[in-house]
Amino acid sequence: MNIAYNADCLAAMREMEDECIDLTVTSPPYDDIRDYNGYTFDWKATIAELFRITKQGGVVVWIVNDQTVDGSESGTSFRQALWAKECGFNLHDTMIWDKNGTPFPDSNRYLPCFEYMFIFSKGSPKSTHFIEDRKNTYAGVKSHGTWRQKDGSIKPNTSTAVYADYGRRFNIWEIPPVMSSIERTGHPAQFPLRLASDHIRTWSDEGDTVLDPFLGSGTTRIAAYDLNRQFIGYEISEEYFRLQEERFARHTAQTSLFIDEF
Repeated sequence: MNIAYNADCLAAMREMEDECIDLTVTSPPYDDIRDYNGYTFDWKATIAELFRITKQGGVVVWIVNDQTVDGSESGTSFRQALWAKECGFNLHDTMIWDKNGTPFPDSNRYLPCFEYMFIFSKGSPKSTHFIEDRKNTYAGVKSHGTWRQKDGSIKPNTSTAVYADYGRRFNIWEIPPVMSSIERTGHPAQFPLRLASDHIRTWSDEGDTVLDPFLGSGTTRIAAYDLNRQFIGYEISEEYFRLQEERFARHTAQTSLFIDEF
């Protein structure tokens, strides 16, 4: 199953069975930062439906940001995270996508260069395949140091483990945005393939079903295909739906050509 629908995701999700999705990776339209052909969405109803259709142990990766209006950030992202908790999700992690750049510099604040990646889980995540690509400063050195206790006292670290060359990645991911490359499409808010791929690797297993209710340019769909996951996606805009269909067809054709040549 690897299919996308030109449909309103909320209406479509209401037709889905309870607890049928292992992982959702999506970046919904947030505030009025971009123009999505005039479409808006009901984020409260969407998050509530995501909770219903997510399997026990499943995860929702919710990538969002806030618009600044009259000198104040909207705080919509925080309201969405708190609403997800009210719906029953755990706020398993608050991750940061460090884009190392900004399209909207302001003259009176530090340059904004990140987006939130809220990790909502239905219970404890069933799949956690952490990426270990962080170079350890103490590689090859015996574990050392101290542990601070609840009462403020210090306890020596008695572990005899040796630090590996690479350790688990921090929850701030430095991944450049899609600026100009073969990956670029005509969508106004495309996120990089590596971002979707790394979340799918982390929070799901091969054969799991991945959903993107705001499919956009189809990045999550391509990542799921490459990583041998099942996929369902919805895109309400006919223009963006055609865009991602063409992109996915090109990608699968190139992949098949590579396999045939290999």
